Amino acid sequence: MSDPVRPKERFLVFGAPLIEQDEIDEVTASMRARWLGTGPKVARFERDFLAFKGGEGFAVAVASCTAALHLSLVASGIGPGDEVITTPLTFCATVNAIIHAGATPVLADVEPGTMNLDPRAVEAAITPRTKAILPVHFAGRPCDMDALGAIAEKHGLLLIEDCAHAIETKRGDRHAGTFGAFGCFSFYVTKNVITGEGGLVLTRNERDAARIRSLSLHGMSHDAWKRFSDDGYKHYQVVECGFKYNMTDMQAAIGIHQLARVAPSLVRREAIWSHYDERLGALALQTPTAPEAGTVHARHLYTVMVDEARTGVSRDAFLTGMTRNNIGVGVHYMSVPEHPYYQQRFQWRPEMWPHAMRIGRQTVSLPISPAMSLDDADDVVRAARAVLGGARA
Repeated sequence: MSDPVRPKERFLVFGAPLIEQDEIDEVTASMRARWLGTGPKVARFERDFLAFKGGEGFAVAVASCTAALHLSLVASGIGPGDEVITTPLTFCATVNAIIHAGATPVLADVEPGTMNLDPRAVEAAITPRTKAILPVHFAGRPCDMDALGAIAEKHGLLLIEDCAHAIETKRGDRHAGTFGAFGCFSFYVTKNVITGEGGLVLTRNERDAARIRSLSLHGMSHDAWKRFSDDGYKHYQVVECGFKYNMTDMQAAIGIHQLARVAPSLVRREAIWSHYDERLGALALQTPTAPEAGTVHARHLYTVMVDEARTGVSRDAFLTGMTRNNIGVGVHYMSVPEHPYYQQRFQWRPEMWPHAMRIGRQTVSLPISPAMSLDDADDVVRAARAVLGGARA
């Protein structure tokens, strides 16, 4: 590895959100109104998100995408003795939600180019105990929902979409999160629309939406938050044992204005993405596969593959070198079977899913955010060139 270039004067934070005055004013208005918990701004955020996604069905805002996944599984009646097929190339939350529901996660390998679930591997993993398929639209690239939908229909399985990366994602004229029975979204601080922490469930079924809303607030009867409104105190009833998974108005106050800027934010990330493609192409890095025709890629993660045989630099040395140059980077993701807990509980080994294993051991996510400038992107490229010591494709 060559000597580092002169570090940037400030650290380029990975996934730093773009926060503007509208968000600040909306949060301040919530504080002045003294309504900080779940209330009218959560309801507005739900309406706005549903309209963005085409206006059909129902939206329920919750505390996180993890909560959204868990509640969707519970509302589906999935539990002990059931299996849910998902990807090994995801954040642990996807698998943990299945475990929390009492079901058993079953992994199917990914396609090396798209890094999404391979439909052929999914079909091979189906058993009599399989109840659902849980695809993740990795990095904002849509999964092959036509193939996965056909498999689900053939075997009578439920589709639950993990759309944590995929707010803007579309395949044809359909939005991610509208193919399955449930679509689960994240508004974590690094996501394309942020509320700090937060998530949301989309569903076409009114009964499922009502149950998820109740389960998200201890299993209390519908609209229990209104018991403190100026309409007068309302008694509530606990109709089942639920969870503390509700979103707050303080969070929704941020999300309302983030959502209003979702289109220009995507344009900015597309510009940074193209900048990276153009300037990193000559280096010995594998850059992301181009989006398929007729799709919208949410451009959530820009992942490069660092193959030591090609670069002469290990993935972890690349991570260290970029950080020394004041560039924040991430790993999305070490495959789920690399983690000790799942190895011990399920006897999983990374070699059982070779594509996910290889990607997980070589991947690095570079900064991409509407808060970045093209000068910031050039700093990333210069640092990568210095860390690789001139290694060329």
